[in-house]
Amino acid sequence: MSRLLSEQEYRKTKAFKIKRWYRGERDPYVGNVEIKPQTPVKESAEAKRQRLHDEAIVKRNIYDIERNKKLRLFVKLYKAVSVIFVFALIAVLLYIVSYLPPTGNAANPDNNEVAAKYIEDGLTDTGAVNIVTGMILDYRAFDTLGESNVLFVATCTVFILLRLDSRSKKKQEEENDRIYEPKNDIILQRVAFFLVPMIVIFGIYVILNGHLSPGGGFSGGAIIGSGLILYVNAFGFKKIERFFTQKTYTRICFAALLFYCLAKTYSFYCGAHHLETGIPLGTPGAILSAGLILPLNICVGLVVACTMYGFYAMFRKGGF
Repeated sequence: MSRLLSEQEYRKTKAFKIKRWYRGERDPYVGNVEIKPQTPVKESAEAKRQRLHDEAIVKRNIYDIERNKKLRLFVKLYKAVSVIFVFALIAVLLYIVSYLPPTGNAANPDNNEVAAKYIEDGLTDTGAVNIVTGMILDYRAFDTLGESNVLFVATCTVFILLRLDSRSKKKQEEENDRIYEPKNDIILQRVAFFLVPMIVIFGIYVILNGHLSPGGGFSGGAIIGSGLILYVNAFGFKKIERFFTQKTYTRICFAALLFYCLAKTYSFYCGAHHLETGIPLGTPGAILSAGLILPLNICVGLVVACTMYGFYAMFRKGGF
């Protein structure tokens, strides 16, 4: 993430000049091309009264719903068409739903060889006892990479929309970052002192055992993110910034997504050419097993945890 610029530094950037030109505050041709100065138009008092009178008549005739019959007709027609469209959409959806196969039918499209492949060969192919984790981080690992990138892009978008551009405002927010939460709430701080380590440890456990039991990177990362949010609510941003800042978020997400991309690219390349990856699956049920699934779970968990805290920090104070 880029650092916050001062007002003087921001006025020297191209973005500020483009912004002024876009808003019409500065004409790029003034002073650069030969322009004949125009004399200002002088409007008489009578002409000005007539112009204002004409504008008032036009506005009254166009926007006066009570006297404008065409506008009243349009409003009624608009409401009627909206209702007809909604009911037509409902009818189409109900008609389509009526053609869906009944639940539990053996001939349903979802009962095919793909699901059978996941269930029957999932343990052999991936080495993961948890079939769901083996599916999303091995068979469909490319989709999971896209989901992780969506989280990162969403955080960047929120940062662009909610970031504070003024250093003085940023400093003021940092000094009063707990104005909307209990100040030095001893009960909250004592409870958080014991709960936060337990929440983080449990989140790590869920991530590391994602290939052995229900859990994984998404659920474990969400648990760790909630622990960080509880910590910042109890102790404030000043303390959490001792170990988690904007640079920390950037480096963790970049490293996690880069490793995920390179690891699965290597795996996809070898699989597409029927080559051995050389990555052992290990013994099913052991903590060090399932090939790349364990490190990929860690990467996903880090991205999810950072994203959850990043969203909270952005909406809370416009930055980390």
